[in-house]
Amino acid sequence: MLLRAKWTAIFALTTLTACQAGGTASLETDDEIASYGFGLDIGRSLEPTVSHLDRPALIRGIEDALDGLDPAISTEELAEVTQRVGTLIREEESAEFEAMTESNRVEGEAYLASNAEKDGVATTASGLQYEVLREGEAGGAQPTPADQVSIHYRGTLIDGTEFDSSYSRGQPAQFGVMGVIPGFSEGLQLMTVGSHYRFVIPSDMAYGSRGTGSDIGPNATLIFEIELLDVI
Repeated sequence: MLLRAKWTAIFALTTLTACQAGGTASLETDDEIASYGFGLDIGRSLEPTVSHLDRPALIRGIEDALDGLDPAISTEELAEVTQRVGTLIREEESAEFEAMTESNRVEGEAYLASNAEKDGVATTASGLQYEVLREGEAGGAQPTPADQVSIHYRGTLIDGTEFDSSYSRGQPAQFGVMGVIPGFSEGLQLMTVGSHYRFVIPSDMAYGSRGTGSDIGPNATLIFEIELLDVI
């Protein structure tokens, strides 16, 4: 309860300061910088409600609480309206997610169909598409499901947005062949050491209708360029 009370106080003070001061607040002392960090966290937590957030009313509520005034709205009405707006926000988020799910599905299928027609692109029985950018040495080691591999890779969405890259981190990645999404795992087993392939992975061989993180949405088709450096 004590932590909750402290966080509520921090929320009120930092939100009020942010709304009043905008971008003019000093950010020099430890307290100022820490307060700015609290404000960022609070702002991000409020982001889903921003289309329904009335800032003057928000500030009034904070000021009334800090000044010890009785609420201008009854507790019962506050609870009823807050629940109603919360339900509306969840419905809007659900509709947006469903629209993104369908859009990604349609765009992904169109991309896969177009890519399959390109010279040099092969499609496996599972639907995984691959293109050999550089073939490894004949007879080179080829990963099995039981192996660990060392690779460089870059992952993007079909619009070119990069969501992961060992190149950006400046060092190869190492992991088990079966410790990744199915399309990635299947692709690795097609390669020999020294190879560089480009894979287009259908959503059902990636993260499916749930997506993952902030970049990979539901039904997202993924593109990976992979260099197989070693089988460990």
